Amino acid sequence: MAENNTYTQIHIQIVFAVKFRQAQIKNDFKIELYKYITGIVQQRKHKLIAINGMSDHIHIFIGMRPNQSLSDLVKEIKSISSKWINEKKFLPYRFEWQDSFGAFSYSKSHIDAVVKYINNQEEHHKKENFKEEYIKFLEKFEIDYDEKYVFKDLI
Repeated sequence: MAENNTYTQIHIQIVFAVKFRQAQIKNDFKIELYKYITGIVQQRKHKLIAINGMSDHIHIFIGMRPNQSLSDLVKEIKSISSKWINEKKFLPYRFEWQDSFGAFSYSKSHIDAVVKYINNQEEHHKKENFKEEYIKFLEKFEIDYDEKYVFKDLI
């Protein structure tokens, strides 16, 4: 089925953490990881606008096409990128992403501010940790949540 007459403007910021929010995304491979994830997004015909994060989480801002569900896209990004990290043996142990994710939509007028926010993650996280940041997103976007289910902690 041709999508020639489908016109959309869907801007989504996807946020997810390393399993148990452990600091496993190391500086020596994070740029390569971001490039790899960019390729996954682009192969599925979405537009990657910005990608950045910290050692325990990642922000991916995309222009999303309606050819795939958001859940399927995130599932593919996580499974393909974690397999790649493990195959490359960047870490001496098995890498996994947290099961859950956050997704927040923006209008075109917010694109520059979101890109700036994502590009300045290092500076931003001098003031608050990822869990605090994530809860602020949930509250700003008026998403009901139970804090005990927001993240799984390492037992």
